Amino acid sequence: MAQSTEHRCGWVAIMGPPNAGKSTLLNALLGQKVSIVTPRAQTTRNRIVGILNQAGAQVIFMDTPGLTRARGHLPKMMLQSVWQSMDMADVLLLILDCALYLRKPEFLERDTEALSRALAADERPLIVLVNKVDKFADKSRMLPLLERLQALWPKAELFPASALLRDGLPELAALITRNLPAGPAQFPEDQLSTAPVRFMAAEIIREKLFLHLAQEVPYSVAVDIESWEELEAEGRTLVHAVIYVGRPSHKAMVIGKGGGGIKEIGSAARREIQELLDRKVHLELWVKVREHWTEDPHFIRSLSPDLE
Repeated sequence: MAQSTEHRCGWVAIMGPPNAGKSTLLNALLGQKVSIVTPRAQTTRNRIVGILNQAGAQVIFMDTPGLTRARGHLPKMMLQSVWQSMDMADVLLLILDCALYLRKPEFLERDTEALSRALAADERPLIVLVNKVDKFADKSRMLPLLERLQALWPKAELFPASALLRDGLPELAALITRNLPAGPAQFPEDQLSTAPVRFMAAEIIREKLFLHLAQEVPYSVAVDIESWEELEAEGRTLVHAVIYVGRPSHKAMVIGKGGGGIKEIGSAARREIQELLDRKVHLELWVKVREHWTEDPHFIRSLSPDLE
């Protein structure tokens, strides 16, 4: 039987608990970094759109914040972004850290309870990516977990893989494409993301903050690009960014002894922003204290328009 050559295009919501590997998966599928990645939970705060163009298909991925029960305005707005992405999607891609649930099986229902309720009567294609299979050698250990997942979502297609090692991802992309509706491409073939470069630069700075700072600090850190100037005569871009922290003590931690912390963060961010823009960048960073900003929805929206 001849295969259809009809073009396919659709939206895919990448959902799951914090630290399941959603952003790592998106970057691996696209072959280029569009979403920041750190070992910390709740790194992703916005819906990040990544576009994969293939022969005969365009897959529009939405990387979403991790599903969490955390309280407060910021977590609530992040959770709302997840549900909005889910409403937009043609295909639902749930990513789970199988290594975690092999160690702590009791966490599975806790982490997927809200999503299970939301998907109870949903008829859209659901793919459950059983991620991080590279974390253990004996793959037979997965069998009880796969049985539990199939019982939770009987109609879902289970797909073991490793986003970090890109193991199985070509087959995953093909599976997703087969489940997309027929339709023309919605974005130009050379477009990789819908995120403006200023937003991506701010995210790069925030990633370096997460990687540099102590465990308790990153969640009260935000980044705003105050000015962006193209200095064509000098062949470089001048970027001024403000790092907002929730406490005076956090400001001192960001700056570091003798300014060493902010210099290290700035240098790492500047190098990556230069790669993003493919030109020289002069990056200036300031640190300001804005107490309780995570409880200020207007301020959160000013930094993250995707959060409503």
